[in-house]
Amino acid sequence: MDSYTITSQNRQKKEVLVEKFLEKVAKAKAIVFTNYTGLTHQQIEGVKKAMKANDAEYVATKNTLLLRALAEKGLSDEDKAKLKQPTGTIFLYNDVVAPLKLLAKTIKELKLPVIKFGVLENTIISDQQVVKLSQIAPLPVLRAQLLGQMKAPISGLHRALNWNLQQLVLTLNAIKDKKA
Repeated sequence: MDSYTITSQNRQKKEVLVEKFLEKVAKAKAIVFTNYTGLTHQQIEGVKKAMKANDAEYVATKNTLLLRALAEKGLSDEDKAKLKQPTGTIFLYNDVVAPLKLLAKTIKELKLPVIKFGVLENTIISDQQVVKLSQIAPLPVLRAQLLGQMKAPISGLHRALNWNLQQLVLTLNAIKDKKA
């Protein structure tokens, strides 16, 4: 094999990786970038499994290839500079909060990985905003709270109308007892 063939094969592999990243970026509702330096292979695999169970994907990415896939996201030079160190990328496909809760739990336990920044619906968010997102209640809880809030006025009206009927029955019983 000559050096041209090896270069060509490497280039093809990189093009395939960029295509995969482009698919993941297009599919993801949110993307979070972390520095995984200091995590063992076993810990990284544990994070990957936990993310996969929550419809998210944790991938150790090559920064140059990732930047090509993110070209349309409009990253600033400051954000691009954050992608110089080893980068683990979390692609969040469905529920954004549940995988971020797992990330926050991992960071609390291991003090790693370090969050660099994120992209939520084509908007760049800081590491602090990513942490705030992880503190939001999960989607089913939020739905239940909303339903409870929507149901509260109807329940109050029901109680008020029912109270008047109870008072009428109590008054009629009192009159019946007095006559008897």
